[in-house]
Amino acid sequence: MPGFHAVPAADLDLLRRYDTPTICNVVELFDIRPRTAGYMDGRIQACFPRFPPVVGYASTATFRSAAAPRTGDVYSGIAEQAASFAELPGPAVVVFQDLDDPPAAAVFGEVMCTTYKAFGAVGLITNGAGRDLDQVEAIGFPVFTGGTMCAHGYCHIPEINESVRVGGVVIHPGDLLHADRNGVTTIPNGIASAVALACVEYVAAETVVLEYLRAGQIDPKGYAAARNECHDRIEALSAKLRRKG
Repeated sequence: MPGFHAVPAADLDLLRRYDTPTICNVVELFDIRPRTAGYMDGRIQACFPRFPPVVGYASTATFRSAAAPRTGDVYSGIAEQAASFAELPGPAVVVFQDLDDPPAAAVFGEVMCTTYKAFGAVGLITNGAGRDLDQVEAIGFPVFTGGTMCAHGYCHIPEINESVRVGGVVIHPGDLLHADRNGVTTIPNGIASAVALACVEYVAAETVVLEYLRAGQIDPKGYAAARNECHDRIEALSAKLRRKG
């Protein structure tokens, strides 16, 4: 995985200050992908909605639990995957595609999440299920799943560091992810720093409308003026970002 574009740590920190919808809004301003692309669908839900946003690079894997693997330790892939975190340009977010349809058992539990966190991962996302949610919450490890199951079945990891499909989105090893209670989105690595720096201007533009509405004395004309100012600011920001891009 070497060679991925590394976003400065300060910019990753800045991205964490904003919610995922704001990140999606700012990415749209670059007009480099369709507005319906790049984010996971509603099947993927935050297990711990009060946790702050997660930002990190995808460490991908596939998972099965409906039948036992032909050979090998069912957990052998975990150590190999954890070791590969060091090849990423920043903190890892583990992304599992559960290949069983429907999922047969939980993808993760307390031991797996504790292992990943100890090796520097900052979260886990899967289209499959999770378990041990009280224990995983207690260690402060954000997880996003397609559901919850109490058993692990014949769990094993067929592949690591290959492209996977989760929540309707293809995730490649090293993709930059942003996730919170609103959902999960990718951020094109090449524009991530610009996205981080642009968020403050985007939020300021929206605040024009919000402050007008909160002022208490409103009318359609004043609201339209606030909306126009917000629109003009966002259009100007978009034009500036596209020039830089």
